[in-house]
Amino acid sequence: MVPEQFGVDIFSELARLGYIQCSVPTPVIRELSYLARKAKGLDKIAARVGMGLAERCTVLDAEGSADDCLISLAARENAAVFTNDKILKKRLFSKGITVVHLRQGRYLEIAGKEF
Repeated sequence: MVPEQFGVDIFSELARLGYIQCSVPTPVIRELSYLARKAKGLDKIAARVGMGLAERCTVLDAEGSADDCLISLAARENAAVFTNDKILKKRLFSKGITVVHLRQGRYLEIAGKEF
């Protein structure tokens, strides 16, 4: 949803950080789909944009909550997770998983590193 909300090209930014392949677990797709139907205003638009952008990613079949799937898949695949969700960030950090997040509403950075 970040591209619509902040005007950031996340694929270019991820590539700048060295991340070329992007994956999205099915629970995240389901969450975006729900928001695209039920949310109001800008969140609804951002969710629809997010669903369109997810089509450029590999979709990974998974069960459970979006956050739990992101954590287990990232740990298993030694992958980074892009999120701005503070609670999810804490959970990821506690598992030693690399977190990419939006910085100053303009660019992405790996949490804990300055670029």
